[in-house]
Amino acid sequence: MNDWDEACAFAHSLPGVEMASWWGSMCPKINAKGFMAPGREPGSFALSVTTPEKHILFETDPETFWQTAHYRNYPMLLVRYGTDSRERVELYIRRAWWDRLKKAQRVAAGVEERP
Repeated sequence: MNDWDEACAFAHSLPGVEMASWWGSMCPKINAKGFMAPGREPGSFALSVTTPEKHILFETDPETFWQTAHYRNYPMLLVRYGTDSRERVELYIRRAWWDRLKKAQRVAAGVEERP
């Protein structure tokens, strides 16, 4: 992902995703739940992840995934634009989307298993 528009375009390509206001910005949402936001730091966007995933991502790819004190106790992290980890970033966007789907939506989208 090279910028917020590109990250949103990928998220918006997932079934059922709509752009709507979240924390004062237009963000991808599914079932009225946001899962990524422009963030408060230049050059990065915020992405929802599970707490265990957050720690793994910090350890395995700190050039892409990081946080500030603002995100420390929250299941979100920052994703830097322009890194070589595009496939991994897309995977975690898909996981954040999947985590907010209803069971019937998972079945309809053909993704009953978490990506």
